[in-house]
Amino acid sequence: MSPPVAPPGWSRWLVPPAALSVHLSIGQAYAWSVFKPPLESALGLSGTQSALPFQLAIVMLGLSAAFGGTLVERNGPRWAMTVALVCFSSGFLISALGAATEQYWLIVLGYGFVGGTGLGIGYISPVSTLIKWFPDRPGMATGIAIMGFGGGALIASPWSAQMLKSFGSDSSGIAVAFLVHGLTYAVFMSLGVLLVRVPRGEKPSPSAPSALDGVQVSARNAVRTPQFWCLWVVLCMNVTAGIGILEKAAPMITDFFADTSTPVTVSAAAGFVALLSAANMAGRIGWSSTSDLIGRKNIYRVYLGVGALMYALIAWFGDSSKPLFVLSALVILSFYGGGFATVPAYLKDLFGTYQVGAIHGRLLTAWSTAGVLGPLIVNRIADHQEAAGRHGSSLYGMSFLIMIGLLAVGFVANELVRPVDARHHIPAPREAADVARQQPESA
Repeated sequence: MSPPVAPPGWSRWLVPPAALSVHLSIGQAYAWSVFKPPLESALGLSGTQSALPFQLAIVMLGLSAAFGGTLVERNGPRWAMTVALVCFSSGFLISALGAATEQYWLIVLGYGFVGGTGLGIGYISPVSTLIKWFPDRPGMATGIAIMGFGGGALIASPWSAQMLKSFGSDSSGIAVAFLVHGLTYAVFMSLGVLLVRVPRGEKPSPSAPSALDGVQVSARNAVRTPQFWCLWVVLCMNVTAGIGILEKAAPMITDFFADTSTPVTVSAAAGFVALLSAANMAGRIGWSSTSDLIGRKNIYRVYLGVGALMYALIAWFGDSSKPLFVLSALVILSFYGGGFATVPAYLKDLFGTYQVGAIHGRLLTAWSTAGVLGPLIVNRIADHQEAAGRHGSSLYGMSFLIMIGLLAVGFVANELVRPVDARHHIPAPREAADVARQQPESA
């Protein structure tokens, strides 16, 4: 299957909206918590059970991105976006059937397994294409798309809540909400399928450098390099630190100020969560664009070094000042989002554009690991501290110190990144033949 080639005169600025249509849709995953209380009430589930579809979806995101990355590179962005559309929308339709028949295993299968596969393929579907269209500004280009994943929940959360209010929060109302989600996202994601194109040649813009300049490394060779594993550690540590706050944000800020004269209300805690989502989204475009100016290694020094400082401020002074707590958490979440958006450009700098999408897919296993590690550290230690009779900010002090240590590990791993040894480079004739096969002359 040949990817669609842009006709002469095609504007490269049409590609980011195509990517956004997919990422804004699959970003719904961050709004899963809206469905948790209704599902628990309607189907008699525990909190752990209602979290299972989301947890499985994130695991499948990492696995499908890792194993499907080479297929995405081979078949092109339109094929990948189509697969993502079918899987993600079908996941909601299967979940709708599960809710209607009160068969929870169908919701786990649909949203978690089938929909999660769509998450992974959809997440990496535009990355390689965007980098090839914008070799002069890869951080900005990938930041625009990946910003959509962070911002998808800002749309999905109120929309889902309104549907549950309109249709009802019983099993039939949840089923209708899932059905509407599946159909609406299918239409919206189809815009990306129809709009996406790959560049005709090496220079997508007269002012841009060739997309094939510099080092080119295959995905198979990339995972054999120390650079790949250093970046794996960098991403894993950065995501662990961010998701540690994101997953427990509302109860965390409530606990921190529970013993003060100005406790945090439920509505204020919800507002804090919304602010964190906005910082997550803004960091994806802001910090990744900054990386085009100061370099990828330098921006990760900021993410990891300043992130550790922010955690230290919260651990030692957070319970004495709400503005300090909120500001520090917002900075950490902006680094969390920025780390996701910058890593494809970092991979491009190290390994070239040849199979950068497949390499990115393999690297996202770090996200799956961090998705388990971050919440486990924060929740397990908080539970242990509470069982020991502690309360308030003391529930989190130890976990924050651990996060500082993990960010320090990531900082060291980033410092160890060096240019890839020439023995891992692919021969130029082979690369040229592959590019020629993937980019036929006729559109």
